[in-house]
Amino acid sequence: MITGEQKPVEEIRQMIAPYKRILVLGCGSCVAECSAGGEKETAMLASALRMAARMNNEDVTIEEMTLDRQCVMQFVIQLDKVIDPYDAVLSLGCGAGVQAVAEMYPEVPIIPGLNTEFLGETKAQGEWAETCLGCGDCMLYHFGGICPLARCSKQILNGPCGGSVDGRCEVNPDIPCAWQLIIDRLDKFGGLDRLEDIYPPKDWSKKQGGGPRKIIREDQQK
Repeated sequence: MITGEQKPVEEIRQMIAPYKRILVLGCGSCVAECSAGGEKETAMLASALRMAARMNNEDVTIEEMTLDRQCVMQFVIQLDKVIDPYDAVLSLGCGAGVQAVAEMYPEVPIIPGLNTEFLGETKAQGEWAETCLGCGDCMLYHFGGICPLARCSKQILNGPCGGSVDGRCEVNPDIPCAWQLIIDRLDKFGGLDRLEDIYPPKDWSKKQGGGPRKIIREDQQK
């Protein structure tokens, strides 16, 4: 999923300062899972902004709404019925959500309330970890389901650096050595022979070398 963290309230207040009627727009998917932009967080931020406005004698109307997903047109179009009275929308979606809403409503400023962080997984309650870079050429089969690009601090593709201690990363001892995990995983499933291959440097053109990427599935189009 895409993770995000809320921007500092003072930074948000500076961005919304020119506007008098503001809609705080939450997103019920990825950023809800990481407790950054779901319905609960949207209500809390809107309340905090209203309180700050009252304390500073600011004549501002701040209301909130949460969509199931901000990055999908079929959900964003729900704003058609409510968006007219607002001078600006403060989006608590990821960067893709902010841009999707902005594209559909170009006449309204869409302001980001989150910093989009990384593709990751929920490790535990309140803990999310980066596990994928979205490189466009997945090699997880070769490395036992563990991505050395995302999880090795040095992004090494051909074996460990040799600096780990007790299975901990040389660069950051707080995290496990990705290559130790890879070797243990492949050994468990009899796949160590995959490491005999030499993998060339990553072709990053598949990530973004040709500009923004898109996926088109004709079988899914009407």
